[in-house]
Amino acid sequence: MEILATLQCEDRSGIVNALTSAVLEIKGNILENQQFTDLLTNTFVMRTRFETGEKLEVTKTILGQRLKSFSPQLEVRDFNKPKRALILVTKASHCLRDLLYLRDLGEMPAEFPTVIGNHEDLRGLVKSHNIPFIHLDSERRSKAEVESEITRIAIEEEVDFIVLARYMQILSSEFCARFSTRIINIHHSFLPGFKGARPYHQAHEKGVKVIGATAHFVTSELDEGPIIDQDVVRVNHASTTDDFVAIGRDIERRVLSSAVKMFAEDRIFIVGNRTIVFSK
Repeated sequence: MEILATLQCEDRSGIVNALTSAVLEIKGNILENQQFTDLLTNTFVMRTRFETGEKLEVTKTILGQRLKSFSPQLEVRDFNKPKRALILVTKASHCLRDLLYLRDLGEMPAEFPTVIGNHEDLRGLVKSHNIPFIHLDSERRSKAEVESEITRIAIEEEVDFIVLARYMQILSSEFCARFSTRIINIHHSFLPGFKGARPYHQAHEKGVKVIGATAHFVTSELDEGPIIDQDVVRVNHASTTDDFVAIGRDIERRVLSSAVKMFAEDRIFIVGNRTIVFSK
């Protein structure tokens, strides 16, 4: 069995030794290990993937006992059991298409049990990938009713996180708090940037030289959550508004898929309003 262990705690001597000693105790073999100390907060984070013949519950117990004195946030799971994500969409399809395409290729280490849309536009696309599509009409239902139903479905489907694939709705502070650090959004600019409607048109009018996209965790503060991933593309005076929109769609899909992959593989640690992200 392949096990993935992640931990976060105050930095002290002996943490690495404690974890590796626990792996040795269960006759494990470390396949991958990354660690980092944030000097600003003295926070230590570590991600370790290893194989062992021991059962998962026994492994959790032994690692917990060995690391108890460090009071860590410790998670231990079966690495080969994919995390489950609930995808929320509106009408734009590019981010959803990329997520589903990568899943079909076997390059997305996550399962998408259900897609929820507040419009019917993407039902055919979702069904073509043999995934259930649920329509929750945000124009006929209140925000509280829609979010209550999303919560019910998330619990029923036992999802680990929620992906906003251009879901054009502002979530309530109560919903954000319930799924704190488990909602990933794609923002249509390199934050901080042009907020509100028609961002690429605003950027074009200002004559910007780079456009980008930002994947971040959702909080009750709009577009202020910890940033997971970003990318930019250079443009110039010859680029049209249509060029900006096309380039923006491409960046958005790539950045969101990257963030979803990293979350699914437990490569993201939140320290304050910042993230520590271990790349492959």
